[in-house]
Parts: sequence; C-alpha cells; structure tokens
Amino acid sequence: MILELKRDLLTGKATFGKLFVDGKYFGETLEDVDRFLEFTGEGAKIDGETAIPRGRYKISVTFSQRFQKPMPYIHDVPYFEGVRVHGGNTDADTHGCPLLGNVRTPLGIAQCAGTNSRLMNLLDAAEDRGEEVWLTVS
Repeated sequence: MILELKRDLLTGKATFGKLFVDGKYFGETLEDVDRFLEFTGEGAKIDGETAIPRGRYKISVTFSQRFQKPMPYIHDVPYFEGVRVHGGNTDADTHGCPLLGNVRTPLGIAQCAGTNSRLMNLLDAAEDRGEEVWLTVS
C-alpha cells in the first residue's frame, strides 16, 4: 500500500496537504511549518514546530505510549523521533507529526476521528495481507 502526503499550502504557521491511498484521495493533512530540512539540514529544525522532511518512509501500526492505543508509526524520519499520523485540529496539535482529518478549516483541519479510524482499518487490512505500507511526503 502506498500513502502519499502531497503538501499544497504553506503558511507562516502550518503546512496543509492532502493524503492519497493507492492514488485515491483520502483526507486532508496538517503539519508544522515546512522548513525544507531535506535541503538545509538539521540546523533549520525547530523542535515541535517543524514538518518532517520530504521523503519515503515505512509505516507500521504500533502501540503509542502517549495516546495509549495502536496508531500509524512513521519509521526512520531524519531529525525526529516518535512520529505518528494522528488527529488534531491546529498546528498546536502536531508536535512534528502529520495530522489527518476530513475537512480543511481556516485554522487547520476537522472531523479527524472518523478519518483516522478509516486509515487504521486500511492499515490493519494491509498488515493482515502481509503487505508493506509506505508513505511518500512531497
């Protein structure tokens, strides 16, 4: 399974995008500010206020100690630890993680719970089939 996070709007406070699953639109995303780490290096990262670098990452479902439930984990993100896809509404909720919701709002995204549940169902089904899941961020 291939997930694609396509960033399409960068503001001074946040980065908006769209998530596609195997080429089909799935939902809206919100991240911290894209500081172009893949071009400038670690010096541009601001802890808890920087979007993950563009790239390709393996995804698996693991138990989150912070959220106390299984969640999508993004492996081997340079300069980051513990990056997960989860719900939230504004850039204050991201902490370096991509947020996933159903609609875009003037300040962020909304209707996150159902969208994240649908993603978990797809990821669980992929795991049951023995299929790897990859995320491309562009």
